[in-house]
Amino acid sequence: MRSLDRGARIEFVDVAAPAAPACPIDRAELLARFHAREDGALYSGAAAFAAMWRAIPLLRPLGLLARAPFILWILERVYKLFLRARPALQRVAARWDHP
Repeated sequence: MRSLDRGARIEFVDVAAPAAPACPIDRAELLARFHAREDGALYSGAAAFAAMWRAIPLLRPLGLLARAPFILWILERVYKLFLRARPALQRVAARWDHP
């Protein structure tokens, strides 16, 4: 996503870093799900991805489409499936990086 954000519209924050800024959300929750802030509102999960997409011109149409409740509902279900598969995907990625 960083490479698509050519206008530097998004501030990416690594909440796992020791010097991460203070946040009102529990660190474990931040690490468990993707979060994004747009126009002062804080989003989580698929809604956070949609907010990020709206900031990237190439992906903006997807982000706008995700404002439809039914589309966002579908995206959230897909995101939850991804979260269940994430640990296995992380193991595969770790092996890929360090053969």
